Amino acid sequence: MAKLTARGPWFWAAFDPDDRNAGADTATLRKGLGREAGSVPELWRYYRVVVPDQVAAAGQITPDLAAEHAALTLFALHQQSQRTSMHRNGEHIGAALRKLRRSEQFAGNPDALDRRVGAAATATSVTELVFHLRGLIALLRGQQLPLDYSQLAQDIADWRTPSGQARARRRWGANYFAWDRNSTDDDRAPQTTTI
Repeated sequence: MAKLTARGPWFWAAFDPDDRNAGADTATLRKGLGREAGSVPELWRYYRVVVPDQVAAAGQITPDLAAEHAALTLFALHQQSQRTSMHRNGEHIGAALRKLRRSEQFAGNPDALDRRVGAAATATSVTELVFHLRGLIALLRGQQLPLDYSQLAQDIADWRTPSGQARARRRWGANYFAWDRNSTDDDRAPQTTTI
């Protein structure tokens, strides 16, 4: 598993929602939703991932750049209309989704969220994964639940190989169905979804 490397802090890590340009920056980043990395010139200045000179000169998109692009656009979607940063170091997506599962929104029917998380976790391509993540991120935004976008970018980058997918799935499952002192039996047991 190759670790993503950046030239400077990731955008989401340095993001300040009180900055006067914060809203404009995230609006610009949302233009990249569903678009290929590098295809929206306004986004170029936000990229931090290291791309080898010969790859950049050839106009190729590296898997790491594609992962950063997806994380940037998802962060911008998550950050929309929020007064605090939706990036929080150490808050794995599985843990954020577990909090969402325990929220009032899913109190009566956690199976609905389990199915959506399961669909994302069983995605067989990065494109499919990002499609499912977009819906999950919108749900997290609605409950103002942040997550670690540096880890999410790494998970997306890992998704390009079967072994990377397996590692990311294990992380998601371990965090989503974590057992802690405050868990009830209903919180811990998946109903019909295997992650």
